[in-house]
Amino acid sequence: MTHTLVDVVELDLLGDETRKQSKDSLRSIFLEEADAKRRKAIRQGLWLAVPIYLMFSITDLLLVPDVAAHTMFARFVVGIAALLTLEMQIRANAKTNHMDIVCATALICGYIGWVIPAMMTTYSLNMSYYMVFGAIFMMGANLFFTFNFQLSLFASSLVLVIYFAALSYIHEDIYYQISFGTFYVSCFIFTSYVNLRLNRERYQVFLNAVEAKVQQRQAEQRGEDLLRLSNTDPLTGLDNRRAIDGRLRQLWDGWINEQRNFAVFLIDVDFFKKYNDYYGHQEGDRCLIQVARTLQDSMSRFDAVIGRYGGEEFIAIARFQTERDIEDIAETLRQTVEDMSLVHERRRDGTSVITVSVGASYTRHQADPKLERLINEADRALYLAKANGRNTVKLFDPKDPLNSDDTENVAALLNIAIEKNLVSLVYQPIKNLSSEQIDGAEALMRLRLLDGTLVPPSIFIPIAERTGVIMDLGLWAIRTVCQQVLRCDSISVVSVNVSPIQLKSPGFATSVAAILGDVGVAGGRLAFEITEGLEMDMNSDVLHCISDLKTLGIRIWLDDFGTGFAGLSWLRLIDFDTVKIDKSFLHDGHTARGRAMLKDIIGLIRNCGHRILVEGVETAEQLTLLRELNIDQVQGYYVGRPAPVEKFRLEKGSYLPRTGLMRPL
Repeated sequence: MTHTLVDVVELDLLGDETRKQSKDSLRSIFLEEADAKRRKAIRQGLWLAVPIYLMFSITDLLLVPDVAAHTMFARFVVGIAALLTLEMQIRANAKTNHMDIVCATALICGYIGWVIPAMMTTYSLNMSYYMVFGAIFMMGANLFFTFNFQLSLFASSLVLVIYFAALSYIHEDIYYQISFGTFYVSCFIFTSYVNLRLNRERYQVFLNAVEAKVQQRQAEQRGEDLLRLSNTDPLTGLDNRRAIDGRLRQLWDGWINEQRNFAVFLIDVDFFKKYNDYYGHQEGDRCLIQVARTLQDSMSRFDAVIGRYGGEEFIAIARFQTERDIEDIAETLRQTVEDMSLVHERRRDGTSVITVSVGASYTRHQADPKLERLINEADRALYLAKANGRNTVKLFDPKDPLNSDDTENVAALLNIAIEKNLVSLVYQPIKNLSSEQIDGAEALMRLRLLDGTLVPPSIFIPIAERTGVIMDLGLWAIRTVCQQVLRCDSISVVSVNVSPIQLKSPGFATSVAAILGDVGVAGGRLAFEITEGLEMDMNSDVLHCISDLKTLGIRIWLDDFGTGFAGLSWLRLIDFDTVKIDKSFLHDGHTARGRAMLKDIIGLIRNCGHRILVEGVETAEQLTLLRELNIDQVQGYYVGRPAPVEKFRLEKGSYLPRTGLMRPL
């Protein structure tokens, strides 16, 4: 069954009530929407028509001078009466249709007022020609005013009838009557047809406008839906990281411009991996959904925003007046999750329910305020909360030397770290899925305080980069890797993370070459991991340094591919030996959308000719998926955890051939 445009518009109009509108109702809407324009057109039309009508008094004087006084009097009476009546209607706010009727009546009366006295003239020949101007009234009814078709047809028909009555009185010549009668009938038919077309065209324009509005609304709705989807976490329905980042930026601008304080809370579900492994991914998802709803409900009285920041980590943003408010919000977040009493039997810390650890930071006066620092502070506080036994709350303390970015204590510690053996390396194995053997490792740096407390890399690495100590630490790490692992030929290749500052430093490649020569290790045994990020600009110094390193045989790997903004440009500019796909893509691989994205990324990298290493393998299912995708190498806790060199010695039988897990030593 085909639909007319009217049907389509009626079906597509938004809202159930509007969809039920009949064609008559739709026309009523058309008339209502056009009402203001019609009223304006009626007033302008009559005020223009009356003067023109009066100006024809000159023609009366020329053609029928003996009755001109009567016709002129009739013209003035009808014209003035019509204008006065219309103005009274406008002031009385009369209906538009009634105003149309007044105009139509004025038009008919104007014709009668002129034709009756004009027929009394003795200038019958002149009058026989003069009557042709009566067609103007017919045209006016159909074309000049915006009457609806029925009213214009009635008015023009009445003019036609009056004309034929006058014609039979003025002229008895049958040929004259046929000739001018045919002319009048032709004018009547033509103008009526044009009026019908004009009315239909106006209505069609209205329908097209309605359809355009419907399509625009649908497009806007689709855009809003897409925007909502792009800003919504598909599992929990909370704001996702993109949406939260936008809200954070807005609040930060409010803090910078108006000093409107706000706090950031990072919430991490304790021992969630154990929960996921024991109860299964579906139960894990249900757990996250319940936690998300509970957090959202608990924050309603604080007017806070809750979002999922990734994996089992959530984020809350709220305004505050005092630090006490921050503590209350953080404790509410922790307590409400614990009160859920969601059973978690795999914990071994004396608690058997799902809990969360909360780290919080807040806006305050600082020498160099940055939003990224605020998030980093909340992350540090969360780290301390987890390190202190979990199911606890930690508020970032800017007075704590371990927390302060610019404290001299941490910088001083880094200056003596190598001398005092406070810095060390651990090695995480890399498994080749083709050979099922461990054929590589990643060296990871660790720093401890004088009392043995570990300092997170997220704290000391940025300080090392800002103070320049990263140069000495980096070269020490390269030399240590060569001495501890590569020199004894226990493994084919070891990767070391390289800071952009090192690559930009003159003489870095020369220093690396000197280390390789001193230790006696081939450059092909060493790989440098470069993390994709905005802080790494692709200037000529960096490209030259990478070229020099590759000349030494050193392999260049791209780390955490997909988490930054320059990945594709890097693949084009640098011939990477291996590309490491960030673990977030693997962890999303249990969903159809996540798996499709992972496949697309793998296909992109393969088309560039690079080897692929996927990090973050934590389950057998993830390892199976990567085998199906023909990944070259994998890395993660399921393959092997980072371990000191003493436990990492890859002697024969140190690793299980099937799982890649280390045997106890």
